[in-house]
Amino acid sequence: MITPAFELTQDPDFLTIIIRVPYARPSEFDVYFEGEDFKFYAKPYFLRQLTLPGRIVEDGREKASYNTDEGTFTIRLPKEIPGQYFEGLDMLTSLLAPKKSRSAKPLVEEIAASAELSEEEEEEFDWEIEQTPYEESSGSFSPLQHPYGFGNLRSGVFQRLQDELSDVIDIKDPDQTPADERRRRRLVAEAAKFEPDHYLADFFEDEAIQHVLKYKPWWVDAHKKMTALQRESHQEHDSHTFVVFSEGEREQLRKFTNKSYLLDKRSRHHVYLGLIDILLAYCYEICVNEGDKNVESSWNIRKLSATLCWLESFTCIHDVLVSFGRRVLCYPLYRHFGLVTRALSDTVMILQLGKAAVLKCLLDIHKIFLESDPAYILNDLFITDYCIWIQKIKSKKLAALSEALQKTTLTKSHMRLELEELEAAAVLVQEEENALKAAGTVSKQQLLSSESETSDSEESSSTSSSETEGSDSDEQESSTSEDGEINPFQGTLQEERTAPLIDCNGLRQGTNTSALEVSEEKSKVSLQSASLPGKLIEELEMQMHSVMRLSEQPEGLATAGCISQEQEENSVPEPDGFSEGTAGKRSFLEVSSKPNPLLFLCSTNEDEN
Repeated sequence: MITPAFELTQDPDFLTIIIRVPYARPSEFDVYFEGEDFKFYAKPYFLRQLTLPGRIVEDGREKASYNTDEGTFTIRLPKEIPGQYFEGLDMLTSLLAPKKSRSAKPLVEEIAASAELSEEEEEEFDWEIEQTPYEESSGSFSPLQHPYGFGNLRSGVFQRLQDELSDVIDIKDPDQTPADERRRRRLVAEAAKFEPDHYLADFFEDEAIQHVLKYKPWWVDAHKKMTALQRESHQEHDSHTFVVFSEGEREQLRKFTNKSYLLDKRSRHHVYLGLIDILLAYCYEICVNEGDKNVESSWNIRKLSATLCWLESFTCIHDVLVSFGRRVLCYPLYRHFGLVTRALSDTVMILQLGKAAVLKCLLDIHKIFLESDPAYILNDLFITDYCIWIQKIKSKKLAALSEALQKTTLTKSHMRLELEELEAAAVLVQEEENALKAAGTVSKQQLLSSESETSDSEESSSTSSSETEGSDSDEQESSTSEDGEINPFQGTLQEERTAPLIDCNGLRQGTNTSALEVSEEKSKVSLQSASLPGKLIEELEMQMHSVMRLSEQPEGLATAGCISQEQEENSVPEPDGFSEGTAGKRSFLEVSSKPNPLLFLCSTNEDEN
């Protein structure tokens, strides 16, 4: 027989059951309902039994119809108490009755299950009390003494799955490792994995992280709607109004086998805290990938949850938050404390929405693990049981858990990774670098400013010098004594400043004429050509001879190429005034006048006077 797809809805007076039975004969179907039981049969589909959350009656108002296009039966059944609200109609797995044994007495009987359930509902559980984990005796190392999984109900699983062990969890040989040793090894591994450089890089360069923090998953809008409706009506509303299951999720629920779990108080405590840990990891994954799934989704969820990765059994909510925060800062791509607080606030909203929202998240995790080859083991150990168990608990239990979670504080100092010290040191280094950069910029600007001022001063000095030379030239031309004669000293000084006594342009231009060759006669001619009075010419000649002296040619000057051998052979004979007797030597005339450069005059006569 095939279990058909079905869904349940309600209004104040009726319960509506929609059953999808394509290719069935509409004329041949049977429906049975009484009290809280409902059964349906249409070959080859058989809905064996639904255990309803409220009672229905047969009073003539019931009605059934069949849609041939969609292949669905729609059955409307009246409620025994009009206006009664049936809770948990979305929890399809819990509605399916568990399979009964053919024997008259079951092999394992759950005694006083309803009484225990009511006791659990009435009990006010103190989530903040830290409980001491159970200590196993050191004399025996049976795998049963170190359980793990949902409610610590499993053991010996990884002894049969050694090949898949390293790809799923971080702990080695979990069957032989007690809970306290698992915790100690986990803390050591986290401390070794923490990288300050990676953390500081995400702390200062957080553009991508700030972008993903703006993403709003589906539960944010659902929580806003629920809060607004509760504020208007001043009443609490079930989350089924705001949480909608897809057809794929309904199919998942139908495939689960309904069963009960025998959990003591400590085990229930571990289950609730493990649920928080798994939801925190799931919220981080949804936030950083903005709702999209990728090949790393399975790794992110199981790596950030110590419950899944280290088979951890927590004893208080604060330990759950610290473990999740440390793992966020050690393992994934984005390691930012803002992602820790965002996942915490998202988990609180999911718990406040009730078990329908929690179930929807668990179904998504189950699907992600199912599509990842090694992670499917975690579905068998945890997620499948969580999906079945969550359908049977009361939403007010989750509301109390969310309230306790919301009151728990988490700071960077709780991580025990010296985050605040790292940030303070990095900020100081950054401030010093900024100060050095600012100082370098100021120095560069000052240097450019000084260079500009120097250039301006040089230009102004050059302009002033040109103006002074022009004025000096004018003064030389117009300088006369009171009796109409030229001032010899003033003229001589002006002559020295304005023009050199010997023209060196020929040497600079590289001509064959020896520009440095000069004679006393040529000097006299030059002075006489100035059309000056004779007395003044004699005084100038005497002054010129007083500032000149003959000196021997320094060594190396000939090799420097002042006058080449060819120039010497082709040189014009020296005028009278140079004496013979010093063949092969050259004499140089050095001008010591300050305004003119140092000049050397050489003679080509073999004999020197």
